[in-house]
Amino acid sequence: MSAIELRSGGTPAAYRPFPTALKFSLRNQTRNRLAAILLVAFVPIWYLLMIAMAGHKPLNFRMYATGRMLSVDGGHLSLISAGLNALSMIVGFTVFDAIRKTLRFDRRLVFAGYRQSTLIAAKTLATATIAAGVAAYAALVMLVFWRPGPAGWLAVLGGYTVIALTYGAFGLLLGVLVKGDLEGFFLIIMGGLFDTFLQNPLGNPLANKPILEYFPSFGPMQFAVSGSFAHTALWGHLALGLAWATAFALGGLIIFRIRTRSRTHPR
Repeated sequence: MSAIELRSGGTPAAYRPFPTALKFSLRNQTRNRLAAILLVAFVPIWYLLMIAMAGHKPLNFRMYATGRMLSVDGGHLSLISAGLNALSMIVGFTVFDAIRKTLRFDRRLVFAGYRQSTLIAAKTLATATIAAGVAAYAALVMLVFWRPGPAGWLAVLGGYTVIALTYGAFGLLLGVLVKGDLEGFFLIIMGGLFDTFLQNPLGNPLANKPILEYFPSFGPMQFAVSGSFAHTALWGHLALGLAWATAFALGGLIIFRIRTRSRTHPR
């Protein structure tokens, strides 16, 4: 056994701080009371408002991903869009706020000898855990208003999870990039609103235009709608959403590494 391993369990010493870092990352991202209230109360209220405004009018539209004409319940389609919209703001806001509050402390930890890779791994796993949990909650609440088949619900859950990961990573990027809270909140709220609203054919008659495929919510929306209404799994579009999440996360973690690096100078 090498000298860098623990004497008791054989775990490399470099990984010993990881459980503690993960615990604090999860705690920091779950301590935001406003985000918790938004999650518990805002999601069902938002669903209720969307279904009340959209009603149950039949909607015919051509799905961009497949080229097929679909006839769906406009209210049910709005529920999917409303869930994506709520997740983009709640998860993005939660992660952004947590990263902003702890960035200075993280820098001190690195100066004190904490490995950047440990902090990066902990923040990445914490963000993914929070995103998956919030997405599952939003998908379960949706069952109060609409109950698609098991395959359709899993498609919605998949789309919700990917959009939550995407905006969680976006919140991480903004948390280490922007200088003030106002800029971050504005970009998350306005970005989430424009991104998810434009994907809904009920509110946007141009929702099948090619330009929309360059938006982060395009892949999750297409996957959720196709799986729940057309019973077709568009895995490539789900992967497209994951690509957005990966790009945001990599950008944020690279900037985090730069901003927390230890600058040591010889005597």
